[in-house]
Amino acid sequence: MSRLYVGNLAHETTESQIRAAFSPHCQLSSVKIVADRRGRPKGFAYVDTGDPASVDAVIEALRGAQINGRTLDIVREDPRRGGRPGGRRR
Repeated sequence: MSRLYVGNLAHETTESQIRAAFSPHCQLSSVKIVADRRGRPKGFAYVDTGDPASVDAVIEALRGAQINGRTLDIVREDPRRGGRPGGRRR
């Protein structure tokens, strides 16, 4: 299983909209839209794919794709570097 970070999401973006964008390109295991303590979306999500080999193809296929008028920022999450996109640490 591979995980993708999906950023630059509009706050009104739903799980079903993300699934609709990704499902033609890969098999999805889960979609998690991250929210703050009050339950408000933070503008990013994590998408787990069932096929690690398809991750690069998904990123390429969705390059420049938009949901709710916002261009998606899709990055492969690297679990070896603390699980954060690009290995950023606090």
